[in-house]
Amino acid sequence: MKPELSVVIPVYNEEAGLAKLFSRLYPALDTLAARGISYEIVFVNDGSRDNTAAMLSDQFRLRPDVTRVVLFNGNYGQHMAILAGFEATRGEIVVTLDADLQNPPEEIGALVDKMREGYDYVGSIRRKRQDSAWRTYASKAMNRLREKITRIKITDQGNMLRAYGRNVIDLINQCSEVNTFVPALAYTFSRKPTEIVVEHEERAAGESKYSLYSLIRLNFDLMTGFSIMPLQIFSVLGMLLSVLSGGLVTLLLIRRFVFGAEAEGLFTLFAIAFFLMGVILFGIGLLGEYIGRIYQQVRGRPRYVVQTILQDLPAAAKES
Repeated sequence: MKPELSVVIPVYNEEAGLAKLFSRLYPALDTLAARGISYEIVFVNDGSRDNTAAMLSDQFRLRPDVTRVVLFNGNYGQHMAILAGFEATRGEIVVTLDADLQNPPEEIGALVDKMREGYDYVGSIRRKRQDSAWRTYASKAMNRLREKITRIKITDQGNMLRAYGRNVIDLINQCSEVNTFVPALAYTFSRKPTEIVVEHEERAAGESKYSLYSLIRLNFDLMTGFSIMPLQIFSVLGMLLSVLSGGLVTLLLIRRFVFGAEAEGLFTLFAIAFFLMGVILFGIGLLGEYIGRIYQQVRGRPRYVVQTILQDLPAAAKES
């Protein structure tokens, strides 16, 4: 029988914290099972280079009835791992959870209860973030910028503890985007979204896999994947600068004929020229982001490669 709940957990080099994750995750879900909520856990190993894959295999052998493990042949990123997990799920409610225990597994029940009220997408807002100050401020700034550009209203975009209905998951599984941001993609497909407040804890072990560069790249995916407003803004800016540049040239010609040759404004002209060159280079870079994503998409390469899936065989298959 298909479970009611599927929990998708992308894992990358988390051997230091997996034991703690297992010790809290399974009891939390077993408590839900006692309430009549059947479940499965889908771990997706995103090409870990440590002992993570072996530990996931051992856990599968301990709880094969509720555990499935998808093993990638390389590292494809958190969101590709989540998408692979979505394709493997069977539940009517799918919850994503990070492996670092910053989102307590005990909060999964709250998301399930909210989904049972008739919502098909339940986001979460961290009550008190336990991240560093720069990550907190940067995340809030990007939240505001993202909402203005994409019109997607996600209060806490960096929190991956979210629940999705089967209707949303099926639509996501039909997408073939190479660069995407899963919570935003789900929001666009949702008919009745909502959010709840959840607890947030410090990382149980290890270090964050997101560097500053990774966060910047992720936000580029979010901006360019769900809106062309950056290009439109830059087009308007280009037209304004063209008008201003034309006015400046006209002014300089008038001064040339009225006052003769002037050398005092030479450095001002240099400053204006350098500013305009900076704007042009920024525009070329922005255009390159969109073109690069088009290039990745049209190549048609697989978004990820699954090496194997560890899962328990159905009863009928075992008997045959």
